[in-house]
Amino acid sequence: MKNFFAVLGGMGSIATESYIRLVNENTHASNDQEYLDYVIFNHSSVPDRTAYIFDRSKPDPLTPLNDDIAQITAMGASFIVLICNTAHYFYDQFQAQTPIPILHMPRNAVDTLEKHYPASSAPRVGFLGTEGSLRSEVYQHEIEAKGYTFVRPTDSTQKDVDYLIYHEIKERARLNKDLYMKTLETMFTQMHCDTVILGCTELSVLAEAFPDTPGPVVDAQREIALKTIELAKQNRANAQLSEK
Repeated sequence: MKNFFAVLGGMGSIATESYIRLVNENTHASNDQEYLDYVIFNHSSVPDRTAYIFDRSKPDPLTPLNDDIAQITAMGASFIVLICNTAHYFYDQFQAQTPIPILHMPRNAVDTLEKHYPASSAPRVGFLGTEGSLRSEVYQHEIEAKGYTFVRPTDSTQKDVDYLIYHEIKERARLNKDLYMKTLETMFTQMHCDTVILGCTELSVLAEAFPDTPGPVVDAQREIALKTIELAKQNRANAQLSEK
């Protein structure tokens, strides 16, 4: 297979399924051949990224992910999509070990935010994701660099978010619509956010299932899926031109 991209996922598997579904649905193919070519590393046994960010004595997720990237590099993928927001804490280390571009999910999400909700008219951006993503400040850095005000969830709301991610989706594969909408409502009404970024792929599963939200939401996984399609189609078109 030539001209394919690689999906580095499995963190968690339900979220990776959602990403693949978004890619396939939004490719708008009319036959088998119009779908995109890709390989999936559903590496579900990678240790928890948040646990390691908080405590370096915990199992290390870097080694298995570095091994995956080495394998993908040897395979010759056109680009890599890392389907875990929290793992972007290690993005620079990952990119330094391969010449293959790794898409940056947080940066892409904030670029989309800026396009549709500029800071001049919607300055307060709420963030919902893992505690690891909050501590690493990956999203905070990207959001503030574009001139927005970064709005953290309250401790109470963060506990609800953690419960959604770890206990509802990862543990039980259950979509708790009421709690999801409660967290968003709190961000919009109590924290006075103009927009909210969903910076965890488990939350993206909820966004796919329940698209009607109490305010403007940017789903990082959906946006990286659309970026994936754009790049993959561009690469395919370029390859077809070079073959003529």
